[in-house]
Amino acid sequence: MRLLFGLIAFAMSLFADAHIFVYHRFGDSRHLSTNTSIEVLKKQFDYFKMHGFEVIPLSKLVKTLKAGQPVSDKWIVLTIDDSFKSFYTNGLPVFKAYGYPFTLFVYTKATEAGYGDFMTWEQINEAKRYGELGFHSHTHPHMVSQSDEALKKEFEVGCALMQKRTGEIPKYFAYPYGEYDGRVQRISKDFGFEAIINQNVGAVSEASNVYDLDRIALTGDPNLKSKLMVKFLPATWLEPSRWPKDGVIRKVRIELNRLTHAKRAQLYVTGYGWQWVPIENGIVDVTLNKPLKNRRSRLILKLDNDKISTKILVKP
Repeated sequence: MRLLFGLIAFAMSLFADAHIFVYHRFGDSRHLSTNTSIEVLKKQFDYFKMHGFEVIPLSKLVKTLKAGQPVSDKWIVLTIDDSFKSFYTNGLPVFKAYGYPFTLFVYTKATEAGYGDFMTWEQINEAKRYGELGFHSHTHPHMVSQSDEALKKEFEVGCALMQKRTGEIPKYFAYPYGEYDGRVQRISKDFGFEAIINQNVGAVSEASNVYDLDRIALTGDPNLKSKLMVKFLPATWLEPSRWPKDGVIRKVRIELNRLTHAKRAQLYVTGYGWQWVPIENGIVDVTLNKPLKNRRSRLILKLDNDKISTKILVKP
């Protein structure tokens, strides 16, 4: 009987889903679209504590994934993009009070040039005593529009600067604006990061690609409970693979795990909302013929059990 319970517990763990969340500004009402108030931040942290969630370093999650070990449904990773000064002045004291680790993704040129709204190197080095550092590009460009040479320079200059100013070669990278495609992903991976983080809606399981980890934004005052219900959906996006040349999505074709028993799913396209699409033999194959309305558009496939997979399309 004990063996049976152990096998059941192990089987259940195979379907566990951790969550990576991203913040930007803290207590800065000048920029509402990227701000999280301190009141909301404390409310979210209290929710984590009251419901038994464990906030872990990104390094622990990455190590677990690389070892092929199961993750926990109760694991949460907190990340901060851009290294805005409001994190140091307003956010960091809250993280310290709750004892929550974080990964701060640094926009290196903003700090090196002394842009007023960003942390100094001294502040970044103080912050890393309580968390980890990652790289968020040197000039914060729209990377899909950059040449291969320009992208390589972003990494070479920015990573060298981080090593010089912090004594660390960054192990993790997060795309500026959450924008990337296959080319940007390949060049990013070539610089030896241990993990690459996107900004697509989704969760993280042991089946996740460590070089394409989903994370969910917690700016504003979102429904935290619903964000934590999101589960990882293993899916291969066959079409479209990149931004279509004429800006029109002709077809969406997605391969799912053939063990799925779902017969239909919901498909979201930016600017059009949700629609039901059939699943046949583990394949979504639907003709859309929809012109994309935004230069940065997302396609999201969702099953009834909150399993989600996201594809981002960015116009070069």
